[in-house]
Amino acid sequence: MNDGNRTRETELPGIAASESWPAPAWALQERAILEKLNKAATEYVARYTRADGTLIWREEWPGMDGSDDPYEAFMNLSLLYALGGNEEVGRLSRLMWETITWQWTQYGQIHREFDAYYDWMHHGEGYLYFYFLGFSDPQSLKLKHRAIRFARMYTGDDPEAPNYDREKRLMRSPITGSRGPRFEMTAEDWVTHREILDDYLAPFEDIPGVDFASGKCRWSDDEIYGHIIRMMNERQAKGDVPLNLNATGLLAHAYMLTGDETLRQQVQDYLSAWEERTERNGGLIPDNIGLSGEIGEYNDGKWWGGYYGWRWPHGYATIIEPVFNACANALLLTGDRKWLKLARAVVDKQWSLGRWRDGVWEAPHRHCDEGWTDWRPFNALHPVHLWYLSREQEDLERVQRIPIPDVLQRIDLPSNSGRNPATGKETKHFIGNTIPWFLFMQGEYEGYPELILQAGQTLIDRQLDKMRSSAGDPLSWNWENPLSIHAWQEYCPLYFEGLLQLMLGAPMHISHGGLQHASVRYYDGDKCGPGLPEGVAALVDRLEGSTLDVTLINTDASAARETVIQAGSFGEHRFIEAVAFNCDGQEVGALSLQDRWLRVALSPGSGLKLRLTMERYVNRPSYATPWFDPAVDVRPIMPRSGD
Repeated sequence: MNDGNRTRETELPGIAASESWPAPAWALQERAILEKLNKAATEYVARYTRADGTLIWREEWPGMDGSDDPYEAFMNLSLLYALGGNEEVGRLSRLMWETITWQWTQYGQIHREFDAYYDWMHHGEGYLYFYFLGFSDPQSLKLKHRAIRFARMYTGDDPEAPNYDREKRLMRSPITGSRGPRFEMTAEDWVTHREILDDYLAPFEDIPGVDFASGKCRWSDDEIYGHIIRMMNERQAKGDVPLNLNATGLLAHAYMLTGDETLRQQVQDYLSAWEERTERNGGLIPDNIGLSGEIGEYNDGKWWGGYYGWRWPHGYATIIEPVFNACANALLLTGDRKWLKLARAVVDKQWSLGRWRDGVWEAPHRHCDEGWTDWRPFNALHPVHLWYLSREQEDLERVQRIPIPDVLQRIDLPSNSGRNPATGKETKHFIGNTIPWFLFMQGEYEGYPELILQAGQTLIDRQLDKMRSSAGDPLSWNWENPLSIHAWQEYCPLYFEGLLQLMLGAPMHISHGGLQHASVRYYDGDKCGPGLPEGVAALVDRLEGSTLDVTLINTDASAARETVIQAGSFGEHRFIEAVAFNCDGQEVGALSLQDRWLRVALSPGSGLKLRLTMERYVNRPSYATPWFDPAVDVRPIMPRSGD
């Protein structure tokens, strides 16, 4: 891959918009949402924090769970700033990272600024915030230092956190962190989850006193709880699981701040190990690997039954997500689509196990001792993400073979705002409209921009009403209830899936640890900072192979703006041609270029539609901006050496 960096002293290639373009509805909606989110961010932080930014909450918090939840609740401050939020949003995003890290260090969940120990579903959720800071604050010396230190905890280079066995290419436990692998869990570790897990399937078929067929397991019963902890330590606490593939996001993040080639190589090595394990297991990815590298080493040779594996607690969903995230990271870092192999294999294998029922293709989502079970309609979400990354026909066919119910072709307002339109169930971080966005990209969803933006407005208004209610007052919460740790997410108004989709030409990230990939992203050329300039709106309404269409509108009739478009979230692509059209669809200019950035000068009240052709995945991905490269311009502080 090319490092993709121009000489930053040279002027960016540019194109100008001088013709008037009356602001369409979607452009005005985007600007209204950004303005509303800017105000909501300030109000949200003020509602739930003290003057120093610490959260108004209880004095102690037990167990290993916890820090991921406040990180999740406030992480969109950073992503909003990267899209075009104001400077106060940027300041708050930095403040809340620091204060959450400090506060949960005091509670005991965080050690050396990183979670002491937990699994990579929860690490993945919480450290989305850390990844988004790469977009919004790449000049931060602290960010780079932390990225290097955190990555070393998963490369085998940190003696205090020997989580990774480089020789065997495996993580040494499903429970890892800054204190290293946790081979033995305690009753306290799970204390905040007990009542919640009462309604979950048992993690094992043979727990004394539990009827596995009932689908319930009474963790709140002390005797049963003791058996669960003992059996988890015997069968699940040692060795590797697919969930650990989410750790590749931490390595990729550090790579893009440093350019350290050993990190890129380890992502490939670790993903290769899981490819080999899957091949050894007859094409089915196993969910538990012993410390020797043997499949099922602590589980009577069974390839199923591991921690967050095929049986418990979620089955297929927590297999495919980390697999997809790791494959996407490897593609990003290398530019080679061969690294999508394992994600495609897992999707295809699960599809092949399916059956037709009432016109719906169902697939099993769990494997227990009795065999495959938990049959559900096959989810098009991950095939859509695969197609988005590759733009290849085989991945488009993976989506098209899945029957998509008609209900997915609309957004019901307001009830389905931020919800899965198929079920009406609220989804993680209100990311529920990936399939409708895909249909829009296929030309099958006329009016989607206006509908999804209206849904976004409705969601923000609903969340603000909840936040301002007496129920949203943190002093009214029952802090002894373990579920109170989720309250900040429940009352957060900073959700903007549709805005991000339309601006960046991409689905929103996988919520359990996926990087935010994008077709394009933007900088304010006048302020030399992240996000769209004030008054500017952007719409990507076509993706086809290596070409996309993006419309930029300057809704401000009195001020000129300069927008810089970047090819990809991380500058991993390269623009090779830009063709410009006016509001009547007439071609008004063209530009040949070989750059990851394109400057667009927008006169007051003007607009421009650009058809951008690019070479995809040809540049070294980086958090570099047109004016600054953290791999070069941020020099880590070296500790003093001595006896």
